Amino acid sequence: MRKLLVIGIGAGNPEHMTIQAINGLNRADVLFIPDKGVSKNELAELRRQICDRFVTNPKSRRVEFDVPVRAEPTSSYRVTVDDWHEAIAEIYEGLIRDELVEDGCGAFLIWGDPSLYDSALRILERVRQRGNVGFELEVIPGITAIQALAASHASALNRIGDSILVTTGRRLTEEGLPTNAGSTVVMLDGKCAFNTLADKDVFIQWGAYLGTSDEIIVSGRLGDVGAEIEKVREEARRKKGWIMDTYLLRKPGE
Repeated sequence: MRKLLVIGIGAGNPEHMTIQAINGLNRADVLFIPDKGVSKNELAELRRQICDRFVTNPKSRRVEFDVPVRAEPTSSYRVTVDDWHEAIAEIYEGLIRDELVEDGCGAFLIWGDPSLYDSALRILERVRQRGNVGFELEVIPGITAIQALAASHASALNRIGDSILVTTGRRLTEEGLPTNAGSTVVMLDGKCAFNTLADKDVFIQWGAYLGTSDEIIVSGRLGDVGAEIEKVREEARRKKGWIMDTYLLRKPGE
């Protein structure tokens, strides 16, 4: 039966690669590299650089594939995402069927960790449920953007006795900052949702392109640095054509 490795490759620094991840790359006959278009070519190029640096298996080959663009959300965000995942599942199924022999091993290289705000595992489960192609699955964890954020700010994620919440920019806008979370990590925020918070004494640690040579970090009281982060973020996004960022929020106090 075909074997698929879903490998976490870290937040952007090739040195985030674990020994397990490197060994996984070298077990694979085929390395699947997604291409999200010209504006995000750097993401594909970073995957190529990781392969150039760490793959020593002379029998492995790379297969690049185009990722469809997700439609703008309509009345239902979930329906929009579901349609997008279905389109990607069709592509995955074709790659597995056409590029891997029956006892072959393929690898998908996933930013951060496959288990945190990434859809590859859910999409592969769609492929499995279709029943057209069989495979075994192995997941290799990686360093997440959350870990990279904390490291870049030289800060622990938790405070003593407090909880940690990981949420999205959309939910932060709709629900505000939860009262029961000592630390709140926000991901997938394209609209600087932190600026919708009424409490400007909240402390923020923000980072973009974490782990890469283009990394940007800003921290401070939200009322002091919120506008600066929004400006820096927009300038960076316009310059590169894309941005990947995350941040941590904390209310004042021990």
